Amino acid sequence: MQMMQEEFNTLLEKHHLKKTGPRLSVLSVLRSRDMATSQPELEEILGKEIDRVTLYRVLSTFEEKGIIHKVLDLKGTANYAICSAKCNEHEHHDEHVHFNCTDCNHIYCLDGHVHLPEISVPKGFKSTSVNLSVYGVCSKCNKKAE
Repeated sequence: MQMMQEEFNTLLEKHHLKKTGPRLSVLSVLRSRDMATSQPELEEILGKEIDRVTLYRVLSTFEEKGIIHKVLDLKGTANYAICSAKCNEHEHHDEHVHFNCTDCNHIYCLDGHVHLPEISVPKGFKSTSVNLSVYGVCSKCNKKAE
């Protein structure tokens, strides 16, 4: 736990953000989960620790700074996951596949497991990020079905 706390402190310093309780709590929850997490889920997990407005501000700031990235689930709800260390407020380098489970509605970042194809855009266009989503049934839901 101490190691994670130091990692979070370093991450916040890198992005010129104060180390506040709400920021550290959100980072802790997002890092502890193997799936992207929605704001309503974060509210439920954090309970009375952080009010809705503060949580919204933390998520917005983290997204602006390149600490987290947002991906929409099948219902259109924004979910958040920790970005790679290469991301910053000017560039996101989180080009990876997102797996959307159609049973449990969880979203998984498939970092390093599946490689994105090279995408070329027409002349005059400039690509700034790539988002590829795969839909199906996750391993947890597959095990339940057996």
